[in-house]
Amino acid sequence: MFTGIVQGIATIEEVTARPGLSTLAVRLPEDKVEGVTIGASVAINGTCLTVTRQEGAILYFDAMQETLRLTTLGDLEAGKAVNFERAARIGDEIGGHLLSGHVHTTARIVEIERPENNVTIWFEVPEEWTRYIFPKGYIAINGASLTIGEVRENRFNVHLIPETLRATTFGTAEIGDRVNIEIDSQTQTIVDTLARLGYDRPA
Repeated sequence: MFTGIVQGIATIEEVTARPGLSTLAVRLPEDKVEGVTIGASVAINGTCLTVTRQEGAILYFDAMQETLRLTTLGDLEAGKAVNFERAARIGDEIGGHLLSGHVHTTARIVEIERPENNVTIWFEVPEEWTRYIFPKGYIAINGASLTIGEVRENRFNVHLIPETLRATTFGTAEIGDRVNIEIDSQTQTIVDTLARLGYDRPA
């Protein structure tokens, strides 16, 4: 499990594509790899991956074909920056909301507003996922726990403070970028339960 509080920005050192999977070599900050073991879980842009090898501050992960299809990991190449979070431990503070690291879908950045001292980013998601997106609800974008601002049809926005921009890759985001989306599990459960009971959200 993860908390949605991004622990920093890592860099893709190398991507090795093989039949059915890609191996990602990811360089984390030196002070963030202490205690990492083979088999540990790390979220890369919100996608839970397992450490298969370590060389100093470089961690290696295998991403299967299905993971590459469902997420933006297949777009990564050497030099790209990614958000990372190591798995939560018992007793850790939950500063965001609980995440599984299982990406549901991807979204595309369609607009970036830059008022003084903050940034508002608009995202467009596939129509079928809008049923789980509500103003003031939780959502995880590239592994960051965020609060939804406005919702307009299949678009929604989030408002980002300077600290979030500094600590994540949102500070360098551009229109057209694809991001990973993990829907809040409690919201999904409530919506799906109500739908089964006949109280489906109107289209």
